[in-house]
Amino acid sequence: MRIAVFATCLADALFPKAAQATVVLLERLGHEVVFPPAQTCCGQMHINSGYQREALPLVRHHVDVFEDALTDGVDAIVAPSGSCVGSVRHQHADVARQQGDDRLARRATDVAGRTYELSELLVDFLGVTDVGARFPHRVTYHPTCHSLRVLRVGDKPLRLLKEVAGIDLVELPEADTCCGFGGTFALKNADTSIAMMADKLRHVAETEAEVLTAGDSSCLMHLGGGLSRLRVGTRTVHLAEILAGEGWEAAL
Repeated sequence: MRIAVFATCLADALFPKAAQATVVLLERLGHEVVFPPAQTCCGQMHINSGYQREALPLVRHHVDVFEDALTDGVDAIVAPSGSCVGSVRHQHADVARQQGDDRLARRATDVAGRTYELSELLVDFLGVTDVGARFPHRVTYHPTCHSLRVLRVGDKPLRLLKEVAGIDLVELPEADTCCGFGGTFALKNADTSIAMMADKLRHVAETEAEVLTAGDSSCLMHLGGGLSRLRVGTRTVHLAEILAGEGWEAAL
């Protein structure tokens, strides 16, 4: 398969390991990975903040870039982010339509139909759960709101994690509750966000996990900040990094 990586602006600016690990993982599984260099922000931040008109050029650019990749023979598009894939799949066409560009809406729908979150790509599109990874650590998994409620990835990330050699996977109590990030929600409603995070971190501490993982760097950023202040010894690692396996960076 020939797969295009949509890195997301958060990975590009702050958490590049999520995108890099995605590439290492897919190449290890025997797939050709391409990175369309013109990609930028998908516009989710603008859309969620109410700036749909301002988001339209970003939506159009995203569609242009990845439509070209599909035309050049890419079989699928993957992002290590349920949040950004959720925006591509459930917001882009609506934004275009509401701004009066029906042709762009149709094109956005076509691109969205070939775009997958990482666990979706692996389990549903590529048909694999054992990716040949080893990660000998005690791990707990937080299902992020966009992956759980928007994309409905279900247990796909857990199915992948259970096949990782050496892992001690422990269930996170009340896993399906929000961590409190929610993009600009954490800025506009800081007190509520912090209270929600405190509940989540209490449950993480109950697991005595060495590692907290999730499919979104945004939620891991939020929770990682809280964990660093608590000094409980739990670190955050993106799902892609675990699936790439311990020592994956040597393959770069």
